[in-house]
Amino acid sequence: MTDTSRQPADALVLFGITGDLAKKMLLPALYQLVRQDLLTVPVIGVGRSDWDDARLRDHARDCVAEQGAVDEDAFARFAALLSYVPVDYDDPATFTALAAKARPLGYLAHYIAVPPETYATIARRLAEAGLHDDARLIVEKPFGHDRASARDLQAELTAHFPEERLRRVDHFLGKSAVDNLLTIRLANPLLSAVLCREYVCSVQLTMAEDFDVADRGGFYDATGCLRDVVENHLLQTLVYFLMEAPRTGSAADLLDERTRTLRAIRTARAEDYVRGQYAGYQDVDDVAPGSTTETYAALILYADTARWSGVPIAIRAGKAMATTAIELIVELTRAIPGYHHTHGAQTAAPNLIRLRIGPDAGLSLTLLTQHGDDATRIDENTARLDFTQLTGDDTDAYRNVLHDALTGKTSRFVTMQMVDECWRITGPLLNTETKPLTYEPGSWGPSEAERLVPGGWHPLELP
Repeated sequence: MTDTSRQPADALVLFGITGDLAKKMLLPALYQLVRQDLLTVPVIGVGRSDWDDARLRDHARDCVAEQGAVDEDAFARFAALLSYVPVDYDDPATFTALAAKARPLGYLAHYIAVPPETYATIARRLAEAGLHDDARLIVEKPFGHDRASARDLQAELTAHFPEERLRRVDHFLGKSAVDNLLTIRLANPLLSAVLCREYVCSVQLTMAEDFDVADRGGFYDATGCLRDVVENHLLQTLVYFLMEAPRTGSAADLLDERTRTLRAIRTARAEDYVRGQYAGYQDVDDVAPGSTTETYAALILYADTARWSGVPIAIRAGKAMATTAIELIVELTRAIPGYHHTHGAQTAAPNLIRLRIGPDAGLSLTLLTQHGDDATRIDENTARLDFTQLTGDDTDAYRNVLHDALTGKTSRFVTMQMVDECWRITGPLLNTETKPLTYEPGSWGPSEAERLVPGGWHPLELP
């Protein structure tokens, strides 16, 4: 039987095209693909709303205009690709019109950008309408809400779409600044030589957001910070930093190495975990009274590999924090004491390697130099490099993800083995009944999280 799992798609069927994700990310990303001549196939928008083609095209233009000036020629080409089919997920008969429109086009890429509880229903409806053969299914995170539910969802989806035609999206894997975490270490012996347990004291990965949950109270209260960004985005980002070199650049080798790295990460312990909730969260619409959902999560992990064994890896993420940034900081071991020229280094700040993922990708090195003529006095100096050719932008990330969804490339997606390992790692932390610690908006989270990291968390380089 011919393997069509990596066949380029002849059309994109986008469920949830009237929703928030499509508005903010997917429609602008598709427009960018058209501008780059990377999207020439039809895009069939699917939703519950009673829209028509003209309404969708007007909506798409508004979405694109919100992000900047509109290239009229490019948008005209984009609009010509767009059409709309209303469906009711509970009524299989409504999928008949979708089948009549989509099936003659050829191989289909079904992109599901709707709440996860509808994934299985949509997959079943597509199969009933004969839209599961010669097609792949692409679903957004989260994939399940714990290990058991992820396995249940896998069984439901693969009943209609085999694993090789199933793609799980984590848009962080579309960020070139995340991909660069592997490249910059392996391509530079200067960094590769010191990024190992012999020279690294700790690793700190922070995803801070200075905004609150806004109008997403219902979704966020049922999800929380750990499930929203740690179990997926931050673990996948961490893997790119920790993993060893794949044997080749093939998708199979890259996916295998990422899986191998996740398997090496120990299951998290409750005593190495701090939960927080910003003051005022419980006043947000649709948040349950007395909610114990965390808006901040900090934890310590360890990876049992030859390179990283014994090195504490601290992860933190939160809403309503002091800034919006994603940064990975490596603290190196101190110079050996007992020598004239290392005396001052014992009390100075440690050497730091900062890898900035967003908003501006780059690298900074904190180094120590002699103060004037006195070798026992130390000055701290920072050298900063900006990687202007790299980006941590979300729309750019979705542009890459959507292009891969259409072309059949697999390396930027998450396999079921990876999903299973991520839920295994975070499992003991998911259903804790402890009340989250309150922190003030605009701060760095609850002060109790400082205990997780000897010497405390290093400040981020503020944008």
